[in-house]
Amino acid sequence: MKPPGEEENGRLDTLLFNTLARERRLWRTPVMRNGCLQGSDISPAQYHEVIVWLREMSSTFQFSSETFALGVCVLNSLLATVKTQLKYLKCMAITSLILAAKVNEEDEVIASVKDLLEQSRCKFSTAEILRMERVILNKLRWDLYIATPLDFIHIYHGLLMTRVPALVRDGAQNRPVLQASLWTRQAQHCMACHQLWQFKGSILALAIITLELETLTPDWFSVFTDLLGKAQISSTEFICCKETVDEYLTALQLSFPSNTVYILDSSSMLALRKREHGDHDSDDFYDGFWCLYDEEPSMKTGRRDGLQDMMSSCPPLLHKQ
Repeated sequence: MKPPGEEENGRLDTLLFNTLARERRLWRTPVMRNGCLQGSDISPAQYHEVIVWLREMSSTFQFSSETFALGVCVLNSLLATVKTQLKYLKCMAITSLILAAKVNEEDEVIASVKDLLEQSRCKFSTAEILRMERVILNKLRWDLYIATPLDFIHIYHGLLMTRVPALVRDGAQNRPVLQASLWTRQAQHCMACHQLWQFKGSILALAIITLELETLTPDWFSVFTDLLGKAQISSTEFICCKETVDEYLTALQLSFPSNTVYILDSSSMLALRKREHGDHDSDDFYDGFWCLYDEEPSMKTGRRDGLQDMMSSCPPLLHKQ
């Protein structure tokens, strides 16, 4: 008879192996040359702005965080493949998001291209988006099943939950769903940072998680070493990524006022109030992790604890000033 959790560990190990294989096969990223993306006139700041805008559009369309992440990866693969100009960037970005939605979302969630364009207030025509879809699919050989940083966030979190559940729960006020949501938000921030383009999603996700493991237990290194070995990541490359992520997220936090009123927006408060009254329509605030970890979305600990959970999360992705 197999020990409890061994079967789940085996499934997660297989999932990690297959996801790493997809990453090796499909991962591509643009490179910087002379202050712009190679083969284009797009600067890092302009790229950052369009990724922030893409996150806003993903939220407007009520797409999942996974769809946003895949949209960014599709866009990066395209930018690494073709020469382009800034004037086409937004069209490429919104089309990449629409294609990602067709891969990830249920049919009833996806509106028509015409309706999506109206919601986004883009000036593109339906015909332009359809032409861009054909360009992207042809350039990427119709294979959009790209492994994203969020895929690895889910897998690593699952491995930690099955092997050292107490460790993960310590960082989430006994709410592992909130812990995973925090890492998701941090990954979204990092995906807009051009200094982190060079790192694959498997490395970026592990760097984000390890930064917190260091604060949770003095024995974090043994846990990290196990994940590093399973992910087949070079320690040198990982250290470089981890340092860059640490600097970026620290600078990002410092750019926000310490007063929590600037961190908690009205939509977050509304989501909390809805949960207290049994309304689950705002579950997207937690990026769908309620179902993944079989947790009840009600605020069992009361409003005060719920507010503390909200305050501990990463601030929303914002435009640079």
